[in-house]
Amino acid sequence: MMSNSLIPPAPLPPAPSEVVFVGAGPGAAEHLTLGALRAIQAAEVVIHDRLVGPEVLALIPAAARRIDAGKEGFGASTPQATINAILVAEAQTGARVVRLKGGDTAIFGRLDEEIAALETAGLSFRIQPGLTSASVAAAAIGQSLTKRGRNAGLRIVTGHDMAGFAEQDWRGLSRPGEVAAIYMGKKSARFIQGRLMIHGADPATPVTLVENVSRPEQRIMGCCLADLPAAAARAEGPAVILLGLAPRAARPAIYGLPGFSGLNEALP
Repeated sequence: MMSNSLIPPAPLPPAPSEVVFVGAGPGAAEHLTLGALRAIQAAEVVIHDRLVGPEVLALIPAAARRIDAGKEGFGASTPQATINAILVAEAQTGARVVRLKGGDTAIFGRLDEEIAALETAGLSFRIQPGLTSASVAAAAIGQSLTKRGRNAGLRIVTGHDMAGFAEQDWRGLSRPGEVAAIYMGKKSARFIQGRLMIHGADPATPVTLVENVSRPEQRIMGCCLADLPAAAARAEGPAVILLGLAPRAARPAIYGLPGFSGLNEALP
Protein backbone atom coordinates (compact mmCIF):
# COMPACT_ATOMS: atom_id res chain seq x y z
CA MET A 1 0.00 0.00 0.00
CA MET A 2 1.34 3.40 -1.00
CA SER A 3 2.22 5.71 1.85
CA ASN A 4 0.30 8.98 2.01
CA SER A 5 3.64 10.75 2.11
CA LEU A 6 4.32 9.62 -1.47
CA ILE A 7 1.07 11.05 -2.88
CA PRO A 8 1.75 14.49 -4.37
CA PRO A 9 -0.42 17.24 -2.91
CA ALA A 10 -3.27 18.55 -5.06
CA PRO A 11 -2.30 21.76 -6.85
CA LEU A 12 -3.53 24.92 -5.20
CA PRO A 13 -6.13 26.92 -7.16
CA PRO A 14 -4.74 30.08 -8.74
CA ALA A 15 -4.85 33.16 -6.59
CA PRO A 16 -7.55 35.63 -7.67
CA SER A 17 -6.23 38.56 -9.65
CA GLU A 18 -6.75 42.28 -9.26
CA VAL A 19 -9.14 43.64 -11.89
CA VAL A 20 -8.00 46.91 -13.45
CA PHE A 21 -10.76 49.21 -14.67
CA VAL A 22 -9.23 51.20 -17.53
CA GLY A 23 -10.64 54.29 -19.23
CA ALA A 24 -9.88 54.01 -22.95
CA GLY A 25 -10.80 57.57 -23.88
CA PRO A 26 -13.31 58.31 -26.65
CA GLY A 27 -11.55 56.48 -29.46
CA ALA A 28 -8.12 57.61 -30.58
CA ALA A 29 -5.11 55.84 -29.08
CA GLU A 30 -3.39 59.20 -28.55
CA HIS A 31 -5.86 59.94 -25.75
CA LEU A 32 -4.81 56.94 -23.68
CA THR A 33 -2.86 57.68 -20.52
CA LEU A 34 0.48 55.94 -19.98
CA GLY A 35 -1.08 54.04 -17.07
CA ALA A 36 -3.89 52.80 -19.29
CA LEU A 37 -1.45 51.66 -21.96
CA ARG A 38 0.67 49.76 -19.43
CA ALA A 39 -2.40 48.02 -18.01
CA ILE A 40 -3.63 47.00 -21.46
CA GLN A 41 -0.26 45.65 -22.55
CA ALA A 42 0.07 43.60 -19.37
CA ALA A 43 -3.41 42.10 -19.66
CA GLU A 44 -4.17 38.42 -20.18
CA VAL A 45 -7.93 38.98 -20.44
CA VAL A 46 -9.58 42.17 -21.72
CA ILE A 47 -13.32 42.65 -21.25
CA HIS A 48 -14.20 45.63 -23.41
CA ASP A 49 -17.15 47.85 -24.26
CA ARG A 50 -18.60 48.60 -27.68
CA LEU A 51 -17.32 52.19 -27.64
CA VAL A 52 -13.63 51.33 -27.25
CA GLY A 53 -11.95 52.55 -30.44
CA PRO A 54 -10.25 50.17 -32.90
CA GLU A 55 -6.93 51.97 -32.38
CA VAL A 56 -7.08 51.08 -28.69
CA LEU A 57 -8.22 47.51 -29.31
CA ALA A 58 -5.21 47.08 -31.61
CA LEU A 59 -2.93 47.65 -28.60
CA ILE A 60 -4.23 44.57 -26.79
CA PRO A 61 -1.55 41.83 -26.81
CA ALA A 62 -2.19 39.13 -29.40
CA ALA A 63 -2.01 36.46 -26.69
CA ALA A 64 -4.66 38.14 -24.54
CA ARG A 65 -8.21 36.86 -24.67
CA ARG A 66 -10.79 39.47 -25.67
CA ILE A 67 -14.37 39.42 -24.42
CA ASP A 68 -16.84 41.82 -26.04
CA ALA A 69 -19.31 43.01 -23.41
CA GLY A 70 -20.84 45.87 -25.36
CA LYS A 71 -23.97 47.86 -24.62
CA GLU A 72 -26.04 50.04 -26.92
CA GLY A 73 -28.70 52.51 -25.84
CA PHE A 74 -32.15 51.29 -26.94
CA GLY A 75 -30.39 48.38 -28.68
CA ALA A 76 -28.86 44.97 -28.17
CA SER A 77 -26.71 44.81 -25.06
CA THR A 78 -24.89 42.36 -22.83
CA PRO A 79 -26.91 42.28 -19.58
CA GLN A 80 -25.10 43.90 -16.68
CA ALA A 81 -25.51 40.78 -14.55
CA THR A 82 -23.71 38.79 -17.24
CA ILE A 83 -20.84 41.28 -17.34
CA ASN A 84 -20.55 41.13 -13.55
CA ALA A 85 -20.41 37.33 -13.65
CA ILE A 86 -17.74 37.34 -16.36
CA LEU A 87 -15.59 39.78 -14.38
CA VAL A 88 -15.77 37.66 -11.26
CA ALA A 89 -15.15 34.37 -13.08
CA GLU A 90 -12.14 35.68 -15.00
CA ALA A 91 -10.57 37.30 -11.92
CA GLN A 92 -10.93 34.06 -9.98
CA THR A 93 -8.75 32.24 -12.52
CA GLY A 94 -5.75 34.33 -11.51
CA ALA A 95 -5.41 35.94 -14.95
CA ARG A 96 -4.52 39.62 -15.25
CA VAL A 97 -7.92 41.10 -16.10
CA VAL A 98 -8.56 44.52 -17.62
CA ARG A 99 -12.08 45.89 -17.82
CA LEU A 100 -11.76 48.37 -20.69
CA LYS A 101 -14.39 51.08 -20.91
CA GLY A 102 -14.82 53.86 -23.46
CA GLY A 103 -14.15 57.36 -22.17
CA ASP A 104 -13.67 57.55 -18.42
CA THR A 105 -14.57 54.55 -16.29
CA ALA A 106 -16.52 56.62 -13.76
CA ILE A 107 -18.82 58.54 -16.13
CA PHE A 108 -21.91 56.57 -17.18
CA GLY A 109 -19.84 53.39 -17.13
CA ARG A 110 -21.77 51.38 -14.48
CA LEU A 111 -18.52 51.23 -12.57
CA ASP A 112 -20.13 50.97 -9.13
CA GLU A 113 -22.20 47.94 -10.12
CA GLU A 114 -19.13 46.07 -11.34
CA ILE A 115 -17.08 47.03 -8.29
CA ALA A 116 -19.89 45.79 -6.05
CA ALA A 117 -19.83 42.41 -7.80
CA LEU A 118 -16.08 42.11 -7.24
CA GLU A 119 -16.32 43.15 -3.61
CA THR A 120 -19.09 40.63 -2.97
CA ALA A 121 -16.80 37.92 -4.36
CA GLY A 122 -13.88 39.15 -2.20
CA LEU A 123 -11.88 40.36 -5.21
CA SER A 124 -9.70 43.44 -5.44
CA PHE A 125 -9.66 46.13 -8.11
CA ARG A 126 -7.86 49.26 -9.25
CA ILE A 127 -9.18 52.20 -11.32
CA GLN A 128 -7.17 53.81 -14.13
CA PRO A 129 -9.11 56.93 -15.21
CA GLY A 130 -9.41 58.02 -18.82
CA LEU A 131 -10.30 61.11 -20.84
CA THR A 132 -14.04 61.58 -21.15
CA SER A 133 -15.73 62.51 -24.44
CA ALA A 134 -16.80 65.96 -23.22
CA SER A 135 -13.19 67.12 -22.75
CA VAL A 136 -12.02 65.78 -26.10
CA ALA A 137 -15.09 67.09 -27.97
CA ALA A 138 -14.63 70.58 -26.50
CA ALA A 139 -10.98 70.56 -27.53
CA ALA A 140 -11.99 69.53 -31.06
CA ILE A 141 -14.15 72.65 -31.44
CA GLY A 142 -11.59 74.96 -29.81
CA GLN A 143 -13.71 75.71 -26.77
CA SER A 144 -13.35 75.66 -23.00
CA LEU A 145 -15.93 73.81 -20.94
CA THR A 146 -15.83 76.57 -18.30
CA LYS A 147 -15.23 80.28 -18.76
CA ARG A 148 -15.06 83.16 -16.33
CA GLY A 149 -18.15 85.31 -16.63
CA ARG A 150 -20.05 82.66 -18.57
CA ASN A 151 -20.39 79.46 -16.53
CA ALA A 152 -18.94 78.62 -13.15
CA GLY A 153 -19.95 75.00 -13.47
CA LEU A 154 -20.30 72.21 -15.99
CA ARG A 155 -23.06 69.62 -16.11
CA ILE A 156 -22.54 66.14 -17.51
CA VAL A 157 -25.90 64.49 -18.02
CA THR A 158 -27.35 61.51 -19.84
CA GLY A 159 -30.00 61.56 -22.52
CA HIS A 160 -31.53 58.31 -21.33
CA ASP A 161 -31.48 56.05 -18.31
CA MET A 162 -32.94 52.69 -17.33
CA ALA A 163 -36.46 54.08 -17.49
CA GLY A 164 -36.11 55.69 -20.94
CA PHE A 165 -35.54 59.37 -21.70
CA ALA A 166 -33.87 60.90 -18.64
CA GLU A 167 -35.33 63.84 -16.74
CA GLN A 168 -32.90 66.55 -15.65
CA ASP A 169 -32.90 69.96 -14.00
CA TRP A 170 -34.30 71.53 -17.15
CA ARG A 171 -34.91 74.92 -15.57
CA GLY A 172 -31.27 75.14 -14.52
CA LEU A 173 -30.01 73.90 -17.87
CA SER A 174 -32.18 76.48 -19.67
CA ARG A 175 -30.51 79.49 -18.08
CA PRO A 176 -28.39 81.68 -20.38
CA GLY A 177 -24.70 80.81 -20.24
CA GLU A 178 -25.19 77.26 -18.98
CA VAL A 179 -22.93 74.61 -20.48
CA ALA A 180 -23.70 70.91 -20.44
CA ALA A 181 -22.30 67.81 -22.07
CA ILE A 182 -25.15 65.46 -22.92
CA TYR A 183 -24.13 61.85 -23.37
CA MET A 184 -26.33 59.29 -25.13
CA GLY A 185 -28.65 62.09 -26.23
CA LYS A 186 -28.84 61.44 -29.96
CA LYS A 187 -32.08 59.46 -29.91
CA SER A 188 -33.64 61.73 -27.29
CA ALA A 189 -32.67 65.00 -29.02
CA ARG A 190 -36.25 66.11 -29.67
CA PHE A 191 -37.22 65.32 -26.08
CA ILE A 192 -34.21 67.32 -24.79
CA GLN A 193 -35.01 70.25 -27.08
CA GLY A 194 -38.65 70.29 -25.98
CA ARG A 195 -37.87 70.12 -22.27
CA LEU A 196 -35.32 72.95 -22.55
CA MET A 197 -37.56 75.25 -24.58
CA ILE A 198 -40.57 74.60 -22.31
CA HIS A 199 -38.40 75.81 -19.42
CA GLY A 200 -37.38 78.99 -21.21
CA ALA A 201 -34.24 78.13 -23.18
CA ASP A 202 -33.63 80.43 -26.15
CA PRO A 203 -34.08 78.51 -29.43
CA ALA A 204 -30.93 80.30 -30.64
CA THR A 205 -28.82 78.74 -27.86
CA PRO A 206 -25.65 77.38 -29.51
CA VAL A 207 -25.28 73.62 -29.61
CA THR A 208 -22.56 71.44 -31.07
CA LEU A 209 -22.94 67.75 -31.77
CA VAL A 210 -19.65 65.87 -32.09
CA GLU A 211 -20.06 62.45 -33.66
CA ASN A 212 -17.42 59.71 -33.29
CA VAL A 213 -15.30 61.88 -31.02
CA SER A 214 -11.56 61.71 -31.85
CA ARG A 215 -11.91 58.98 -34.47
CA PRO A 216 -10.96 59.34 -38.15
CA GLU A 217 -14.67 59.61 -39.02
CA GLN A 218 -15.29 62.36 -36.46
CA ARG A 219 -17.90 64.88 -37.58
CA ILE A 220 -18.67 68.23 -35.96
CA MET A 221 -22.12 69.76 -36.44
CA GLY A 222 -22.68 73.24 -35.08
CA CYS A 223 -26.26 74.44 -34.84
CA CYS A 224 -28.70 76.08 -32.45
CA LEU A 225 -31.15 74.47 -30.08
CA ALA A 226 -33.98 74.90 -32.59
CA ASP A 227 -32.09 72.67 -35.05
CA LEU A 228 -30.84 70.04 -32.59
CA PRO A 229 -33.19 67.22 -33.68
CA ALA A 230 -32.18 67.71 -37.32
CA ALA A 231 -28.48 67.55 -36.41
CA ALA A 232 -28.99 64.45 -34.28
CA ALA A 233 -30.88 62.74 -37.10
CA ARG A 234 -27.85 63.14 -39.34
CA ALA A 235 -25.50 61.47 -36.88
CA GLU A 236 -24.93 57.77 -37.49
CA GLY A 237 -22.30 57.04 -34.83
CA PRO A 238 -22.15 57.73 -31.08
CA ALA A 239 -22.21 61.44 -30.31
CA VAL A 240 -21.88 63.91 -27.46
CA ILE A 241 -24.00 67.07 -27.46
CA LEU A 242 -22.36 70.23 -26.13
CA LEU A 243 -25.16 72.52 -25.02
CA GLY A 244 -24.18 76.19 -24.90
CA LEU A 245 -21.05 75.83 -27.04
CA ALA A 246 -20.44 76.45 -30.73
CA PRO A 247 -17.30 75.78 -32.80
CA ARG A 248 -14.98 78.74 -32.35
CA ALA A 249 -15.87 80.85 -35.38
CA ALA A 250 -12.91 83.19 -34.77
CA ARG A 251 -10.51 80.35 -35.62
CA PRO A 252 -10.86 79.33 -39.28
CA ALA A 253 -8.74 76.25 -38.61
CA ILE A 254 -11.64 74.77 -36.68
CA TYR A 255 -13.76 74.81 -39.82
CA GLY A 256 -10.96 72.98 -41.61
CA LEU A 257 -11.35 69.95 -39.36
CA PRO A 258 -12.26 66.79 -41.26
CA GLY A 259 -15.99 66.31 -41.38
CA PHE A 260 -17.04 69.75 -40.10
CA SER A 261 -20.51 70.74 -41.29
CA GLY A 262 -22.29 73.76 -39.94
CA LEU A 263 -26.07 73.38 -39.97
CA ASN A 264 -26.49 76.98 -38.99
CA GLU A 265 -24.48 79.45 -41.06
CA ALA A 266 -24.81 82.18 -38.42
CA LEU A 267 -22.85 80.45 -35.67
CA PRO A 268 -22.38 82.68 -32.61
